[in-house]
Amino acid sequence: MIVVFDIGGVLIRWNPRNLSREPPRGETRPLLSAARSTDVAAMAGVVADVAFARKARAGALPELARQLHLLDGRWVEIIGRPIEENVALLRRLKAAGRPVHALTNFASVKFALARRIYDVLNEFDVCVVSGHVGVAKPDRRIYEILFERTAREPHELVLVDDAEANIRAAAALGMATIHYRRGVDLETELRRRGVAL
Repeated sequence: MIVVFDIGGVLIRWNPRNLSREPPRGETRPLLSAARSTDVAAMAGVVADVAFARKARAGALPELARQLHLLDGRWVEIIGRPIEENVALLRRLKAAGRPVHALTNFASVKFALARRIYDVLNEFDVCVVSGHVGVAKPDRRIYEILFERTAREPHELVLVDDAEANIRAAAALGMATIHYRRGVDLETELRRRGVAL
């Protein structure tokens, strides 16, 4: 089995609540609301430039315009430290000569920034980024792009993702899956699915 990692919440911590650390006075709640906006999050995952997407959304929701602008400027605060134990697993797989792939919902401009901050994001054999391909998980098409680019059948891949909807979509296509969340021992779960570590 070949491992496919999600990034946010699996390899790198991602939490809009990080914005509550030393925010401008009175901005915490509106910023969190903007960060959690389903429409903004969905749009941000399939466009090249999340700032452009948020500007467009702000035009439709003028009451959120200021918060969306602040959110884009403070975007880097949403991402946190690497999840070291999972990064270590990825690097053990690489050191053993095994391919490792990524499948992530990430605006391409922000992904380029994240790659400059986190070396691990440059270590994938194949990395399918929603902002590059114009479609986001859990849409079936992004998984099909993964299969095409890796030249692998779904049953040869195991997806590690923190979003249940993405896990369900992958399983429906025949992938093995691990729903990663607090308390999950990823190494044990990978071994159970036949990944040699």
